[in-house]
Amino acid sequence: MRNERDTENNSGGRYLKKILEMSGCVRGKKIKKRGEKMNILVCVKPVPDPERYDCIKIDENSKRIVREGLSTIINPSDRNALEEAIRIRDRCGGKITVISMAPGFSRDKLTEALAMGADEAYMISDDVFGGADTYCTSYVLSEAIKKIEVNGFDLILAGNESADGGTSHVPAQLAEWLGISHLCRVNRLELMETEQDEYIFRAWKKTETGRLVFEGRLPCVIAVTGDINKPRLVNAMGIIKAKKKPLTVLSNEQLDIDLKNTGEVGSATKAGRLVTPDIARAAEDLGTDENAVAERILNIIKNTGV
Repeated sequence: MRNERDTENNSGGRYLKKILEMSGCVRGKKIKKRGEKMNILVCVKPVPDPERYDCIKIDENSKRIVREGLSTIINPSDRNALEEAIRIRDRCGGKITVISMAPGFSRDKLTEALAMGADEAYMISDDVFGGADTYCTSYVLSEAIKKIEVNGFDLILAGNESADGGTSHVPAQLAEWLGISHLCRVNRLELMETEQDEYIFRAWKKTETGRLVFEGRLPCVIAVTGDINKPRLVNAMGIIKAKKKPLTVLSNEQLDIDLKNTGEVGSATKAGRLVTPDIARAAEDLGTDENAVAERILNIIKNTGV
């Protein structure tokens, strides 16, 4: 992939005029032409609600989060990815599919994504997928995607990282399994038309010294950050429409994935020893006499060398 560096003090905003082709990004797929509807996939993940982190429990045997009964939300940056997909669809036309590998009780999060504006949803759910690391997660997702859309998606969007794992692995791994290019940490995205009536994308990402601007052809996996947009709120009409939109649950019975590449069995990354930190603090009863308490506090401060 090639790019042009555009520093913050470049007020002229001069970007590449020539189309920068991304090596290997087409790989036999027909170039998306202007006027053709865009087929967009958005990866979403239910994660523990940050407001209820105090309720998170870890199973001592499996060393996995106990997700049953745990309040969850759509991963925040995945909501940004879905919002960006909706904006692209509204400009270019097309369809948005959301996909999630999650336990069956997370179905309501896909319904929420449909209410937000997605057109259809797929939940990849099976006990054999549980305990997967990012390698197995991305592999199962890629196999599901190949079955859902034989001809492939034009654009795959995802959040840059999940709020619970925070590895940022899955988008890039998914792209490698699918054999297409990928970009991470994108905070601005545009689709443009060339003189040949083709769609290309232009993506921006921040660096320590400014920003990088990339251009390339579709298909591509793009991982976005939380500052790319402000996700819309779900309204009553969206909730009503979501009830009529297709939501399909796929298990390994339909996907037929080799169990050696799924779940905890296929995962090279294993959880180590669980350690519960001691957060107790030393305490001293200073009594009720104000003068004695004040003198004792002063002595404690002096003894610490303050």
